[in-house]
Amino acid sequence: MKRRRLAYCGFYTFAQPNFFILDPELSKRILSKDFQHFTDRCFFVNEEIDPFSAHLLSLKGSQWKLRRNKISPTFTSGKMKMMFETLLNCTKDLRVLMEDFAENYQIFNANEIFERFTIDIIGSCGFGIECNSLRDPNSEFTKYGKKALKEGAWHQFKMNVSIFAPNLFDSFRIPLNSPDVTRFFMNTVKETLRYREENNVVRKDFMHLMIQLKNNVKIENDDNIGELKSKDSGTAVSLTDQQIAAEAFLFFFAGFETSARTLTFCFYELASNMEIQEKLRTEIQNVLAKYGGRVTYDAVMEMTYMQKCISETLRKYPPIPGITRKCTERYKLPDTNVIIEKDVLIFVPISAFHHDPEYYPNPEKFDPERFSSENQFGRHQYAWLPFGEGPRACIGMRFAIMQVKVGLAALLQKYKFSVNSKTQIPFVFDPMHVFLTPKHGIWLNVEKIK
Repeated sequence: MKRRRLAYCGFYTFAQPNFFILDPELSKRILSKDFQHFTDRCFFVNEEIDPFSAHLLSLKGSQWKLRRNKISPTFTSGKMKMMFETLLNCTKDLRVLMEDFAENYQIFNANEIFERFTIDIIGSCGFGIECNSLRDPNSEFTKYGKKALKEGAWHQFKMNVSIFAPNLFDSFRIPLNSPDVTRFFMNTVKETLRYREENNVVRKDFMHLMIQLKNNVKIENDDNIGELKSKDSGTAVSLTDQQIAAEAFLFFFAGFETSARTLTFCFYELASNMEIQEKLRTEIQNVLAKYGGRVTYDAVMEMTYMQKCISETLRKYPPIPGITRKCTERYKLPDTNVIIEKDVLIFVPISAFHHDPEYYPNPEKFDPERFSSENQFGRHQYAWLPFGEGPRACIGMRFAIMQVKVGLAALLQKYKFSVNSKTQIPFVFDPMHVFLTPKHGIWLNVEKIK
């Protein structure tokens, strides 16, 4: 279809019609300009059957608007800066582990290590719990965290049914999430809320901000992120314990795997391209020297080449290959006779845009300079969509980027990485995993810089 210069095409999944976008400009219109026609995602939501299905990612219509406006202020740059020290503390165990690998000439599976690292971060910042996954890979939090993703054919089938035939879940009262996973996270959140409220515990993390929302304390939106103007957006509705648990679960589910994969692929590319690794290390060391050798929020925000490396990693390896929207109001495509009827699913193929030589020449090459200001000029903004775009773009983008930056800064200033021969190249990606994942892991060598 692309070779025929078409901007869109269509297909069916069973009886469900789907509209597939082939043009970034049309993506911009659907995700942003004409968003009022495409406000919903296509995920299953039923708070009674599955309490953890009713979170910001899947809520629809006015429920989504209310929740988004309430939660948006918790993800501003000011709140990220507030959480930074809590996040940074999680790098201590990461550095201890890396020191051990280097001293004993051990290779390591980047997939596994960065999963455990980001579980520790999300557990600490999201739930106020020291998970210690880097010390104990079999910790309870790690066990249920990984089970939440439920790799395997049955879960993949359920995920597909929840998108293309969500009414079946309602009719047969089937929860998408495992009951034991729901119980674990629900009990964890409720116990954390109870302990903090009874003991007046204040901690610089996401859970503290959720407690403020529960108690109807207005959180300052210090940079107006995600402002949505609607007649009901100002309604004062506090969050219940169950709703807080659902949002904390989303924070965990969407935060640990995606950031772990980005770190994994970024370290793989740096280990495969030594000149890029050295250039990034030099930037890290030079910037940190200005801050007395300390990794601070301002320091990592100053690392511009690091941002280019992360952006290029997300281009080449977007955690999810595409995003969906549902047509909520009958829509006529501009300058055509094409009508998109209500309830048609819209697919925006992120991975296809990211690997299109029209926007990224030689797309399989890892080249951070694609994201220099000069090279970005003239390239369509919607040709890079790892976090989506428009009002329903990923609300946790800043936190995700901050996790990755801290991981890179903590390790690259003192360690050098190379690809071990155990890594299977080219990658075979796991078709049963929710996110883009190398089936056989990515194995790296590490040595300490003298």
